[in-house]
Amino acid sequence: MYQQFPQPSATAPALSLLFGEARVFKDWARGIRQSPNIAAGHDGKGHPVVLLPGFMVSDERMELLRRTLTAANYRAYGWGLGRNLGVTSDMLERLDAQLDQIGGKVTLIGWSLGGLIAREYAKHAPHRVARVVTMGSPFSGDIRANHAWRLYEYVAKHPVDAPPIAVQLAQKPPVPTYALWSRTDGIVAQASACGATGEVDEAIEVDCGHFGFACAPEALGAVLGLLERTAPAQPS
Repeated sequence: MYQQFPQPSATAPALSLLFGEARVFKDWARGIRQSPNIAAGHDGKGHPVVLLPGFMVSDERMELLRRTLTAANYRAYGWGLGRNLGVTSDMLERLDAQLDQIGGKVTLIGWSLGGLIAREYAKHAPHRVARVVTMGSPFSGDIRANHAWRLYEYVAKHPVDAPPIAVQLAQKPPVPTYALWSRTDGIVAQASACGATGEVDEAIEVDCGHFGFACAPEALGAVLGLLERTAPAQPS
């Protein structure tokens, strides 16, 4: 449901929440069991959806969400750019090439870093994007209010606040933009993933950990419910 925006925080989540991310193994098992029932009753009418993975993971980690969307009659695709090892100078152009193969306006769903990339791509090519959904993505406030930024800088070889492309993370894309966030996210501060007034069109609280956004039944159901409720108009 829609929630009042949490107060901004300059700190990462508490260590108790970080340790709680171990529940992802149970989330995976529950997601696999419940996915068919979650997809039942939904009809995406063939709308194309592109899933952008989080930092250090690839399309494989998004497979359960992709299968759930496919079962709900969406045309669900991975981003096709391999493991997400950070922002690169040619990333938006490479996404252009991927979307060329799909055609039409797509919905972008990005988990964590993938959501930041989805927001920036929608600013780069709004005519190609129907809407953006982020899941636990730290687009608001202090970019270091998470437990991942040091690893990001080590792997990506650039400061987390100075990527090789121009970005304005908090600026809302010129398309409908939705943020899934969780009070029990152990990686990203809840205010960073929720955003402030004007940075998203709607923020939706989900009862899962950060790693659960790609597999927990609560997250799968939240994504399908949001997509159904905000479905773009079909061309006449």
